[in-house]
Amino acid sequence: MKALITTFFALLMALPAWAEVQIEEVTSPGGITAWLVEEPSIPFTALEIRFQGGTTLDAPGKRGAIYLMTALLEEGAADLDARAFARRQEELAASFNYDAYDDSVSISARFLTENRDEAVALLRTTLHEPRFDQDAVDRVRGQVISGLMSDAKDPRDIAASEFARLAYGDHPYASDGKGTVESVSALTRDDIVAAHRAVFARDRLFVSAVGDITPQALGTLLDTLFADLPATGATLPGPAEVQISGGETVIGFDVPQSVVVFGQRGIDRDDDDFFAAYVMNQILGAGGFESRLMTEVREKRGLTYGVYSYLAPRDLAAVYMGGVSSSNDRVAEAIEVIRAEWRRMAEEGVTQKELEDAKTYLTGAYPLRFDGNSQIADIMAGMQLQRLPIDYIATRNDQVNAVTLEDVNRVAAELLDPENLHFVVVGRPDGLDSSAGN
Repeated sequence: MKALITTFFALLMALPAWAEVQIEEVTSPGGITAWLVEEPSIPFTALEIRFQGGTTLDAPGKRGAIYLMTALLEEGAADLDARAFARRQEELAASFNYDAYDDSVSISARFLTENRDEAVALLRTTLHEPRFDQDAVDRVRGQVISGLMSDAKDPRDIAASEFARLAYGDHPYASDGKGTVESVSALTRDDIVAAHRAVFARDRLFVSAVGDITPQALGTLLDTLFADLPATGATLPGPAEVQISGGETVIGFDVPQSVVVFGQRGIDRDDDDFFAAYVMNQILGAGGFESRLMTEVREKRGLTYGVYSYLAPRDLAAVYMGGVSSSNDRVAEAIEVIRAEWRRMAEEGVTQKELEDAKTYLTGAYPLRFDGNSQIADIMAGMQLQRLPIDYIATRNDQVNAVTLEDVNRVAAELLDPENLHFVVVGRPDGLDSSAGN
C-alpha cells in the first residue's frame, strides 16, 4: 500500500504546470468560505487549512505549547491511538501533515475521491477529538527537546535566534516558537489542551482545495470539518516593533567558519511599494549568481560560497534579512562589502538592464510554481493569509512588470539603511568583538 501511495503522489507531482489557474470562492451552507480550483482529471484532492496566529498564541510561560500540540495531532484521535490512526491513514491512502509556524498552524490533507468521506471523517477527529495520550505527549516532547538541543549547537540557529531577540524585544517573535528545553519540559497535558482551544476557531480559518471536488461537495466538507469549531480563539498579539539598530553582535563559537545573519527593518506585504522592493532585492541579493552581493562577495573577492538577502514581511512585523558564511579571518571583510553594497544601491540605485533582467526572471519563474494540485493549494492558502485578492495569480506578473526604474531607485533610497544594518556573527571572527553590538 505504501508503495502505491508513493507512486500515486509522485505522478501528481509530475503534472505539467497549469497555464491558467481559475479560482472560485465557495461558501458552505454553514457560512464557511474556501477557495477552490476544480480539476477532475485525476481522482484526487489537495486540501490546505490554515489557522492564523500560530505559535504567537502561546500563553505566558507556556512557550512551545502550540508547537507541541500541533505535533501531537497525528498521534491519535477519538477511539484510535497513534498506531491505529497511522494505520487508518494508510488504509485510506490519505496523507495528513500538521505544522506550526509563528503566524499560522497549517494542516495539509491529500486524499482520493473514492475515500473522501472516510478521509475527511478521520481528519475531523484530529480537530475535534485529539487524544493527547500521556505516552504520546512524553514521546513527542522528547523529540522536540532533542531538536532544541541540536539547534543550540547549530551556528545558523544560534545566529537567527539572537537576531530575533535583538529585533523583537519582548514580542513572541523574539523567541523560538518551539520553546526552550525548560519550557517544553514543564508543559502538562492541560497546557496542550488549552493550546488546542486557543488555535482552532472559525475566526482565523483559511481553506483552499484543488482537485476532483465540486463546489457543492467542498461546501459539505467545510461544514463537516469546521462548523462545530468555536467561533473565536485566543486573542492575537499586537504588532511587533522592530528594534534592531546598526552594528555587530558576536557570539563566540569554536568553528573555522563564522556564520552571519544580518538585517534591518523591512517593508509590509501590503505596502504600495512592495513590488518595487521585491524587484530591487532580486538585484541586490536574491538573484543567485547574478545578484550584486554574490558578485562582490564571492565572485570578485572569494569571501564565501554564497550570500543572499530576502524580504521577510510577517503578519506582525517586517524585516529585510540575509545571510553569509565566511572563514574567521575574512568574515569582517565580507561584512564590510555587504554593508558597502547596501549603501551603494541606496545611493546609486540600479540600472535599466538590471531592472529588465530581474523582471524577466521573476515573471518567467512564477508559472513554474504551479506544478501540481498540492503546490497550487498551498499557494492559494498563502494568498488568503496575506489577504491577497482572488485574482492575484493572474495579475502578479503585471504588477512586477509595472515596476519602473524610478520606483526601484526611490524605494532603494527609502528602504535600505546601511547605518542600521545589524550583523549577528557566530564563530571566532578576527577583527570583530561583541562590544560592537547591542
